[in-house]
Amino acid sequence: MLELVKQANSLLWDVVLILVLCGTGIYFTIRLRFIQVRKFGEGFKLVFGHFTLKGEKKTNGEMTPFQSIATAIAAQVGTGNMTGAATALVSGGPGAIFWMWVSAFFGMATIYAEATLAQKYKTTADGEVTGGPVYYIRQAFKGTFGKVLATLFAVFIILALGFMGNMVQSNSIGTAFAEVFAARNINIPPIAIGIPLAVLSAFIFIGGTSRLASVVEKMVPFMAAVYIAGGVILLLFHITALPGVLYQIVVGAFNPQAVTGAALGITVRESIRYGVARGLFSNEAGMGSTPHAHARAAAKNPHEQGLSAMISVFIDTFIILNLTAFSILATGVIDSGETGIALTQSAFMDMYGSFGDIYVSICLFFFAFSTVLGWHFFGSINARYLFGKKGVKVYSAIVVVFIVIGTTLKVDLVWELADFFNGLMVLPNALALLALSGVVAASYKKYRNG
Repeated sequence: MLELVKQANSLLWDVVLILVLCGTGIYFTIRLRFIQVRKFGEGFKLVFGHFTLKGEKKTNGEMTPFQSIATAIAAQVGTGNMTGAATALVSGGPGAIFWMWVSAFFGMATIYAEATLAQKYKTTADGEVTGGPVYYIRQAFKGTFGKVLATLFAVFIILALGFMGNMVQSNSIGTAFAEVFAARNINIPPIAIGIPLAVLSAFIFIGGTSRLASVVEKMVPFMAAVYIAGGVILLLFHITALPGVLYQIVVGAFNPQAVTGAALGITVRESIRYGVARGLFSNEAGMGSTPHAHARAAAKNPHEQGLSAMISVFIDTFIILNLTAFSILATGVIDSGETGIALTQSAFMDMYGSFGDIYVSICLFFFAFSTVLGWHFFGSINARYLFGKKGVKVYSAIVVVFIVIGTTLKVDLVWELADFFNGLMVLPNALALLALSGVVAASYKKYRNG
């Protein structure tokens, strides 16, 4: 099973999705005249200008602009930042981080387009404001083709995020805490972690959008601040190693064997493949997931929501993911033989001793749990699109089961399945983005000086 999925991912990721994702990002970067550079400051002000923990309520299922960004970041900042960065380093070498940067830079333009279209084509279903790729896909392609493409996207995102993706999140939580317990000679079965996690998730699922928004707007700033503080302190104590870290990342992107050694056999193609794949899993630009949150924002106009969306990619990749990668490389634990979350724990244990693995496990819990909430929410919108309001309850029940199952599986298969379904959902979303690029450009032109 694992080898079959790996072969499918090689076909999907080695050529097709690298061209689609980077190509779409480059296209929007050029068409919008490097919007991620010129409008970065404005986007930053929009995000933090709406910062609040007061839980301001909106009607008809809407969110405040900050709640929508917090929900998007909750989905983006997950295991991809801690586990994904580590697996990318092991599989693609330090150069994989460089390709993560490249994909994230161009992805900032892509996610601007996604958020803009989500706002423009949002609608009301069952008395609640909603939106996302299924709605703008139908606007991009009329008739049967549009219906089929939207249906395929809805199925792919339910499988990719709601089911397989949330298995990745729970798997990483279970693995992290298993490492902590094992180091202290405590035998705790993974399912003992999975069941409480599933129950807590179900409690928030039942509360709907309002409970989700209330939780994530408080959780996201807290979890980001705690992890950033710990990572910055670690890097300050290893500041003399940072020039070497940058050297490994830049040189490794174009000549992996120069920094990893020929014995590992890592090629440039593998460096790019794992960098882009893990980068997508981390920041989700072009994947079609976060537009569901941006559609619900009570934004002033689509352009402003697009600018805010860009900042979420920056926070995810250029701040939080970099802290993980730099910590692993600066402490030298990449040669420890560990992978996944165990490798990240090793880096922090190098700095904080026996508290390091506990610290990482706690941070990972918040990161992964917030992603579970966000991804369930994104999938539920598509479940409602396919099956109506009653279908959401069935979907939620299945997600809860998958959360439990995820803690009991091996990490390799879980990650490969997640990569596969993530890749499939990119294709219909990217087609719609390109087809509606004129709409995105017109919106930018209309509101950029507003």
